[in-house]
Amino acid sequence: MTKVILSVTNDLFCDQRVEKTAETLAAMGCDVLLVGRCYRNSPLPNSGNYSVKRLHLFFRKGALFYAEFNFRLFLFLLFQKCDILVSNDLDTLLPNLLISKLRRKKLVYDSHEYFCGILEIQNRPNVKKIWQKIEKFCFPKLNNIITVSQSIAEQYGKEYGKKVNVVRNIPRLLQTEYIHTRKSLQLPENKFIIILQGNAIHKGRGGEEMVEAMTKIDNALLLVIGQGDVIVEMKQMAKTLQIEERITFINRVAPQLLRNYTHLADLGVSFDQNLSLNHYFSLPNKIFEYIHAGVPVLTSNLPERKRIVEQYQVGIVIDNFSPTNIAKEINKLIENKEIISTYKENCRKAAQVLNWEYEEKVIQKIYQPLISSINE
Repeated sequence: MTKVILSVTNDLFCDQRVEKTAETLAAMGCDVLLVGRCYRNSPLPNSGNYSVKRLHLFFRKGALFYAEFNFRLFLFLLFQKCDILVSNDLDTLLPNLLISKLRRKKLVYDSHEYFCGILEIQNRPNVKKIWQKIEKFCFPKLNNIITVSQSIAEQYGKEYGKKVNVVRNIPRLLQTEYIHTRKSLQLPENKFIIILQGNAIHKGRGGEEMVEAMTKIDNALLLVIGQGDVIVEMKQMAKTLQIEERITFINRVAPQLLRNYTHLADLGVSFDQNLSLNHYFSLPNKIFEYIHAGVPVLTSNLPERKRIVEQYQVGIVIDNFSPTNIAKEINKLIENKEIISTYKENCRKAAQVLNWEYEEKVIQKIYQPLISSINE
């Protein structure tokens, strides 16, 4: 049986992209191991038809974390039985590449973002330079590359002249049984619910503007589910603006429960702003989570998400991120139940096309020759 090891720097809780990839590879007959990190407060990872190993680290963030994780990952992979290594994002690529060369193993690189274009390193030139050097060292040596949007694939193609496959981060076409109601989840039954969800609710993604917009939206609740570096500021803003009763904050939850919360909402928002190349190229999975839950989308005018929202007519794209304009657009939707109903029906139709069952065909096409060559 082909042994595949997928590595990632998060704690493997709610990383649905990695989980779906692991499930697809397991269904192809592979023995799959996911490797990540573990915090003291990390919930148990989701169980599946794959194994999980989480490294306990001394450092939690910054340069020392990345150095420790990469060193520990290198040592771990050095002594593990494996046939195919899968690096998820640039922060795991160097040890995977070195091990693949030392041990003559197959390597697949799955880039979930345009890493050297992420906002967090744009004003840190020394940090950015290190990641660029790692990428420029590794990328020309790669033969099997995947990313999450056409824009990122095209950018890597320009930079390195490599073929990059696109596998979007889209949910499976599940016949989900929603066991919770608004009442059981303590949500208001007579209010318009707006959901903002994600594991990276950071600066530049519209969270602060959305909080301020709630001062101008009546009879509505903003439901924020997930984590990120701007959550504390959003909570303080809600308190300062005296609208705490209009906003509910919930920490990250298991995917099944998140889908239930999302299904109960009336509108999903995703306001990444054009502050970096990674933001500009992004196609967040929350867009597809909203669509699969039958929830219309209000999003920023960036090329990848605009293409989806306008092609399938599942919501509205806006250019102006002022709280006043956000509130104006949401109030128009609240007042127009007919257009909301149309968007919801379009979401249901779009989910039949936009699903993992289609995306995983690309994964199967990439991995099947690798598996066959190993088993020859």
